[in-house]
Order: sequence, then C-alpha cells, then structure tokens
Amino acid sequence: MDSSAQASVSTADIERLSDKDKADLRQVLQKEEQRNFIQSQSHLFTDICWKKCITGTIKSNVLDSSEGTCLANCVERFLDVNLTTQNHLAAMRQRHGQ
Repeated sequence: MDSSAQASVSTADIERLSDKDKADLRQVLQKEEQRNFIQSQSHLFTDICWKKCITGTIKSNVLDSSEGTCLANCVERFLDVNLTTQNHLAAMRQRHGQ
C-alpha cells in the first residue's frame, strides 16, 4: 500500500467492513508485515556477510575465490539457521496447540 491509500482509509471505514472482510484485511496486513520482516532480515544478512567476507578493496566486478566462498558459506549458514529456527517455532506451536 502506498501512503496515499493508507491516509484515505479511516477507522470508521474499517468498522463498516464485514467480519469476513476484516479477517481478510488482517491476513493481508499480516502477510505484508512478514514480507517487510523478511526484506529487513535480508538486508541485515547482506550487510553482515558483506562486512565479514569483503575485507579488502574491490578491484574488479568479480569476487575473488575466497570472497565468493565466504559469501556462499555465510548465505548457507544464514539459511540453515533460519530453517532450523522456523522448524523449532512450528514444533513449539504444535506442542502448545496453536
């Protein structure tokens, strides 16, 4: 949503929605929040891996082999940790009946 669309929706407008439309709106907003979270995590992870792996000056438009290997390992570890965390949280939700 752009800021002009957000500014044109009032609380009264939302209150006039049906329960189904309110639930749909909540779902859209939740997905948007998740997308924003993933995007911010991606930027954070990119920054962390860049600082860790690209320590010298950039001499060409191609990474040297050690930089490329470091970045690949950093990305793989990030994805491994994310997947492990998601699986752990899903298991916790199931145990608690959510």
